[in-house]
Amino acid sequence: MITLQFVPYIEVASLTSERKVQKLLNIVKTNKIVLMQGRLKPNEETELIQKTMELVDKEFKGIELCTIYPESKEKKLWSQVRNTLIKFLVGGRDGFTIIGPASVVKEIRRNPGKIELFTQNLGSSNGRR
Repeated sequence: MITLQFVPYIEVASLTSERKVQKLLNIVKTNKIVLMQGRLKPNEETELIQKTMELVDKEFKGIELCTIYPESKEKKLWSQVRNTLIKFLVGGRDGFTIIGPASVVKEIRRNPGKIELFTQNLGSSNGRR
């Protein structure tokens, strides 16, 4: 069975970078896939990867990480100014982050209209083969 855990932006917005990374890692280490509203800052992503590498062992194989955020392709000046203002106002809430344990998530692919999440074959939990 695959378990997804949604983490709203409000739950991590006031945390320090270190506490945010630790919170996300604690969830992933329980073999849950995190669906987080918003995205991590570049330094937080770096810290998450570093902490993950320190924890890799026979039990914990690492993580798969994907961040998706809308990008405007409009060329009109007013649209660009409006989109810049919106990004400033919503801050890190813009976008969506997926973090999963490498023992569960094989690959995450971003395509313009969809996200593809490929999982490892974990076998059947109901005893059938």
